[in-house]
Amino acid sequence: MSRASRETPASRFGLFCVASFLLSISYGATFLVSLLVISLGGTEGDAGQVFAVAMLSTLAAVVGSGYLLRQVGAARCIAIGAVFLVIASAGFAVLPGLGVAALACGLMLGIGWGLFYTVGPILVAAMVEPVRRTHCFALLSGSMLTGIGSGPLIGKVASYLGLPIQTAFFCAAASAALGGLYFWRLGTAGSGRGERPGDTVRLGLRPAVDVMRSRSALSILMVGLGGAIFGGLGSFQTSYAASRGLDYSLFFVGFMGAAVACRLLIAGWVVKRSPFATSCLLTSLMLIAVLGFGEWVVGSLSYCLTAALLGVGYGLNYSVINGLAANEAPPGLTAQALLLFSLFYFIGVFGFPFLAGKLISSSGVDGMLLSVGAIASLVWILSAGRWLGGQLGKPQSLHG
Repeated sequence: MSRASRETPASRFGLFCVASFLLSISYGATFLVSLLVISLGGTEGDAGQVFAVAMLSTLAAVVGSGYLLRQVGAARCIAIGAVFLVIASAGFAVLPGLGVAALACGLMLGIGWGLFYTVGPILVAAMVEPVRRTHCFALLSGSMLTGIGSGPLIGKVASYLGLPIQTAFFCAAASAALGGLYFWRLGTAGSGRGERPGDTVRLGLRPAVDVMRSRSALSILMVGLGGAIFGGLGSFQTSYAASRGLDYSLFFVGFMGAAVACRLLIAGWVVKRSPFATSCLLTSLMLIAVLGFGEWVVGSLSYCLTAALLGVGYGLNYSVINGLAANEAPPGLTAQALLLFSLFYFIGVFGFPFLAGKLISSSGVDGMLLSVGAIASLVWILSAGRWLGGQLGKPQSLHG
């Protein structure tokens, strides 16, 4: 009997989260891309072009992930994604200048992150029963967010040691290789059960329309808008911090620390509350934080605390709407709902930085903050509307 087959479900999920942390460092390092591009003589607009290419390749990876998942299974699908993440991170590390090479790295990044980020939740949804999904999604996203936040911090540590920013990308490539090795071995151990979800994972037009006509649609739209907020603020946090004379690492320390602590420590309590009311509260915190970056951040303490508030609001709300997207999907279309959830997230997290880069180049950081504030306001309106709609609909459901 193989070692993998002797693992308990809990230990297997724990190792899954550790490997996910390692893979996520490679994405987190991309928050240093704007700093890297500027060091090579470019602008935020040039960095935005890299993110735009990553968005296009990510969308292709999300759409094609269903076919690859059916062919090789979930674990090996993630391992293949890890290979692309290694290539992208190593490519950024040795980038001689801007141009086609930088765009090619963005292309590899999008494919790798798209495969991992899409297939991971699908595998978790197949591994656990619906009642535990939101909690397990919180644990998975907590480990991933820890990795994402660690990427920029590695860059800051490197600068303290007098090492170039490229050091962070070398470390990201190594961590992605280790994470990919685990998933490849998991696929080779190949119990197969739970690695090919029972639902047909194919994002055709008709299943997509059915999902977007269901109650899952609002959660899917909200994750796209939330991804735009996270992508815009994260990708150009180095530019924001420089404009305020602050240390960008404080943002990632505050954001990551608060988001991870909340997901791991109080996620079990959150999932027992009304998801609509909880989402409304969390989007309120997110809106307050976004507005705070433009209004009351005047020093390191207020900077870190505002980032922490954003981490609580965005971090927990993501887990809540991820569970809603899965649980409110039409029967037999849970995997398709999660694919669309990932698709919309990537449109926001990679697509908006392209626009944000242009805004910063033309109107400065304040122009980017204004647009992020408008998006956060829209998210809050959607969340509050859904909660109020549910409250008003209760009496009718009781008499119906």
